[in-house]
Amino acid sequence: MVSQLRVVAVAALALTVLAACGAGVEERSSDSGKAAPRVTGYGPPGTPEGLAKGAATAEAAGRAAEGEVAAADRPVSTFAVDVDTASYGFARRTLAAGRRPQAGTIRPEEFVNAFDQQYREPEGNGFAISADGARLPDTHRNAGDGARLLRVGLQTRGESDATRPDAALTFVVDVSGSMAEAGKLDLVQHGLSTLVDQLRPTDSVAVVAYSDRAELLRPMTPVRDRQGLRDAIGRLKVSGSTNLEAGLRMGYDTARQAFRASATNRVVLLSDGLPNVGTTDATALVRSVQEAAAKQISLLGVGVGSDYGDKFMEQLADKGDGYVVYVSDVAETDRVFVQQLPSTVALRALDAKAQVEFDPKTVLSYRLIGYDDRALSASEFRNDRVDGGEVGPGHAVTALYALHLRPGAQGHLADVRVRWQDPKTREASELSQPVTVTVLDEGFDRAPAPVRVCYAAAYLAEVLRASRYGDEVRLADLEAIAARAGDGRQVRELVETINAAAKLYP
Repeated sequence: MVSQLRVVAVAALALTVLAACGAGVEERSSDSGKAAPRVTGYGPPGTPEGLAKGAATAEAAGRAAEGEVAAADRPVSTFAVDVDTASYGFARRTLAAGRRPQAGTIRPEEFVNAFDQQYREPEGNGFAISADGARLPDTHRNAGDGARLLRVGLQTRGESDATRPDAALTFVVDVSGSMAEAGKLDLVQHGLSTLVDQLRPTDSVAVVAYSDRAELLRPMTPVRDRQGLRDAIGRLKVSGSTNLEAGLRMGYDTARQAFRASATNRVVLLSDGLPNVGTTDATALVRSVQEAAAKQISLLGVGVGSDYGDKFMEQLADKGDGYVVYVSDVAETDRVFVQQLPSTVALRALDAKAQVEFDPKTVLSYRLIGYDDRALSASEFRNDRVDGGEVGPGHAVTALYALHLRPGAQGHLADVRVRWQDPKTREASELSQPVTVTVLDEGFDRAPAPVRVCYAAAYLAEVLRASRYGDEVRLADLEAIAARAGDGRQVRELVETINAAAKLYP
């Protein structure tokens, strides 16, 4: 009887969700990551609150439309890919310090993308598509018989430091007064010095510092002159206000003047993301400096500090054809500057977009967890003028979907597509792969460890951003799930982070 009520509930959603979301199928999401309001008395995920109690109201259906959508009404989910991980790093530091992170800084996709996914790599320069998943764990509240977790993975081919193209890197370093805090400029100087030691002699580096104004401390210099670069890094001193506009303008001017057609040209912004002088609107700022760059110069943001402008740095990276990471201590700085940056300064794909088209014959409803401010309309997938995400060598992009299957569902589940442009030729390519229901049949405890880690990380994010879906889990259960998924460094850090959260979110 209970399962029949669930079927009736979701069927009612299929009839009412269009009234709740109107013509939003062809429009971008404008919520920009706003947390869903915390509500109580809901039924299984994706069903209108109250329907499980017999109250089929339009208001309840409208609240349901904030999450899962009926596959019969809107079968296609499209988004720009994102390899940022700063939201997880910043939240981890904040929780470790005994504070709750602001809900608006929590982006579930960055929590998930912070972990090694163990996807297969493609042979060529594009992507490999992977798809797997499982039933939800028994501890997941009101999951229902048809509830599933789908993990969609996109993986680029890795590249060794020996075979990558040369890099021309312009470091733009914030030396304003706010960078005096321990764990800001000191970490930046450590990271830059470490990276200079790791780069090849044929790479080149420039150093720009900014506070009230911008100053070129070192023009583009071959890395073989390591001592000259170390001297410039050593001259970074804290003073004045934060004129990020001046720093970024000088950084892009320097990068353009020293542009190397055969190299990877990138501006690396190292900052706490708290500008207070000049233009402080991220979109306008990046648009003004990027127009002349014409996507030939990408941006990498490295965020630091307990007082950190997360949203500003994320917007800079998204609009500046790049991505953003966050470092909080020497060990993490070494991982980024020693292991990550040297082999990923190149790009594999420009304007990459993903699309999952669900089969309404097998899927009742679905919800993409995260990517709130990266949503695209279905028609924008093949519009190459619409901005996507930039992906480097060896990067993985993961999208988690919570969904409900139809009773007795078998066969075709969805088609996964990815589209991107070659960084050199701008030629567009597209790859697709079908997915069947059988990949979701496994019980949660028997699912691959990365799937279980993704679940724990994603639903930790749902709790931290005060999403109503956070009410479907308990942090103690997420901690146990993560602990059973392995004992590697990343998993141990996740267990510690969930434990810290449990003390602040009773």
